[in-house]
Amino acid sequence: MPTQTPSLGLGLPIREYLLAGLTAAVVTFLLTGVVRVLALKMGAVAWPRGRDVHVTPTPRWGGLAMLAGVLAGIGLAAQLPALRLAFDYSTDVPGVLVAAVLLVAVGVLDDRYELDAITKLAGQITAAGVLVLFGIQFAVFYVPWGGGGTGISGSLLVLGQEQGVLLTVLLTVALVNAMNFVDGLDGLAAGIGLIAAAATCVFAIGLVKQNGNDPSAYSPALIAAVLAGACLGFLPHNFNPARIFMGDSGSMLIGLLLSAATTSASGRISISTTTDGSDILALFAPLIVLAAVVFVPLLDLLMAVVRRTRAGTSPFSPDKMHLHHRLLEIGHSHRRAVLLIYLWAGVLAFGAVALALIKDPFIVLWAVGVGLVVAVLASAVPRARIRG
Repeated sequence: MPTQTPSLGLGLPIREYLLAGLTAAVVTFLLTGVVRVLALKMGAVAWPRGRDVHVTPTPRWGGLAMLAGVLAGIGLAAQLPALRLAFDYSTDVPGVLVAAVLLVAVGVLDDRYELDAITKLAGQITAAGVLVLFGIQFAVFYVPWGGGGTGISGSLLVLGQEQGVLLTVLLTVALVNAMNFVDGLDGLAAGIGLIAAAATCVFAIGLVKQNGNDPSAYSPALIAAVLAGACLGFLPHNFNPARIFMGDSGSMLIGLLLSAATTSASGRISISTTTDGSDILALFAPLIVLAAVVFVPLLDLLMAVVRRTRAGTSPFSPDKMHLHHRLLEIGHSHRRAVLLIYLWAGVLAFGAVALALIKDPFIVLWAVGVGLVVAVLASAVPRARIRG
């Protein structure tokens, strides 16, 4: 039980979120060089393969530095006047930390010893199960029927314990693997993680405001803020030409924390006045934001599964036909391909957040439409010189 009641008139703890995220960024940035040396000594090195873009051996284990940044950011938050209340009113953050340490440990072993797909999947499911044990799971869904009212009407679908657990585990495993699949170019996964986490953080801070600055709603934004900071701190080391890769330890960490933040945020939507259909978007907001921020990696994952299944191979078998590979094939440079995917992810993610938080949807839709047109044109017209 909480030891004190917070004053709700002090305003949103935005500066504390920024401080926690900045701490995660600085610690990650400083420790990445140390981790790089350790990875080289321990043999955690990515040797170039036929499906890889890099041509020189590159150390992995960047996820270790990112995890250290996340731990440092959350450790600082636990000492701050407002954010420390999140630990009294919710068990979400401790659950995320336990799951993150577990999954990064699996990733570290895979980066060094190349674990089989079943072992990694077992680790991912176990980490998702830890989130559920700490209360991070979907509980309700809105469906646009059965409300009994006039005009647009709907009702709430209350998920059973088994349904909520299954949905949460499936979502977490999908996001973890999506981020793992998209980690194919220097800086790509770190940049998408940064964009997705920043968009999720903005959305979650909006939920804090809608909940009257209730400390029980602090956790999603804190998780997203420290993840954004860790990705930001790692990106200078990982952008082309990369000096270190995050490896599975880093990409799976990003997917896990994104899933935890969005799932936790879904439980902070006020549902007492929305069943008449007047605020349907608010009920769908967590799913809309989630779909947008991970659209690129999930699309890549889906296309890979379909492509490999049709070819009669395992969905986990590697190839060189991901979205980033296709951008390279049509003539984009390495950096330009990464920046284009950043553009797509940013337009979709922040567009969805704006739709959820801004009252006038027409302005948002117009801006998103312009952004998508720019992204399409930029993707279709490569400027890189194609080498013979």
